[in-house]
Amino acid sequence: MRYAHDFELGSRRIGFGEPTYFIADIASSHDGQLSRAKELIWLCKEAGADCAKFQHFLAKDIVSDAGFQALGGQMAHQADWKDSVYDIFEKYQTPRDWTSELVAECKKADIDFMTTPYDMEAIELVDQHLKAYKVGSGDIGWTQFIEEICSRGKPVFLATGAADMEDVERAVAAALNRTRELCLMQCNTNYTGSLENFANVNLNVLRSFALKYPGMPLGLSDHTPGHAAVLGAVTLGVCAVEKHFTDDNKRDGPDHPFSMNPVSWRDMVDRTRELELALGDGVKRIEANEFDSSVVQRRCMRLTRDIAEGETIAESDLEALRPRPEGSVEPFEVDLVVGQPVKTALKKGDALMWEAVG
Repeated sequence: MRYAHDFELGSRRIGFGEPTYFIADIASSHDGQLSRAKELIWLCKEAGADCAKFQHFLAKDIVSDAGFQALGGQMAHQADWKDSVYDIFEKYQTPRDWTSELVAECKKADIDFMTTPYDMEAIELVDQHLKAYKVGSGDIGWTQFIEEICSRGKPVFLATGAADMEDVERAVAAALNRTRELCLMQCNTNYTGSLENFANVNLNVLRSFALKYPGMPLGLSDHTPGHAAVLGAVTLGVCAVEKHFTDDNKRDGPDHPFSMNPVSWRDMVDRTRELELALGDGVKRIEANEFDSSVVQRRCMRLTRDIAEGETIAESDLEALRPRPEGSVEPFEVDLVVGQPVKTALKKGDALMWEAVG
């Protein structure tokens, strides 16, 4: 087997059937303030997140100022930014000298620290602090970078937004050259927060991933409002969910409008935990909480007249009525008792018990 079907992340196990692992991507919602970054760690912990995630990028190492200026109108969600793409990235990057303090704050809050590194220097900086890596969708074509991250001996969450299956297969192959512990995440890379984006989330790609890579842990990196997509993904078997997190969607900054806030995040987690309980194990059975219902709701065969010991049962002697005591003859079994003698006298209305037949 080229990949693991589950893996450990601290005290948690990531895999099918395990509780969904929630990654709160604080990303740039700290607005350039270390105190806000620390506060957001505690807020996402209180809201039920398992992991507080940041993004380690430097504007100079992730975007080309000249390149974006040359794009003109082809700017996606960044067309609405007041400043240049380069200036926004520089303004909202996570300063590298924050790293140790962010890690320490996560330890105080008892929440996993994670980050997405966007350059080789960042990998070296954060490696000692991480239980797992996240590779952003934008780097799905940088297979050399994927291999470098996957060579660090830690689980990797690989997002696949703005990519086709060929891109995914190439990236997964690169990852599996270096690791067996991979969580493949469906993602739709659109940061507008528009309700129209639900038509493009394409959760059924998760089915395609499951067919292509049977047993591989799957995840969802989502940017839609609310948590309908998350609940659908959990139903389809994902074991990890990443969404952006802020304390106030009205703040000025690139990530705030489409992020979850403490109230919506808590509701997402609570509804997911309910869904996980409701999904069950797939074995059809009379459940523990419906045993009484199986007695009072179902029918058994009851006598339509008094019948003496040794007398033979006729079909006209029986009718199907509720309740159905345990051990009674059910309607689908009636042919097995017609023509049989009873071992004891029975009264009209009695349930015909198997112990009384034959």
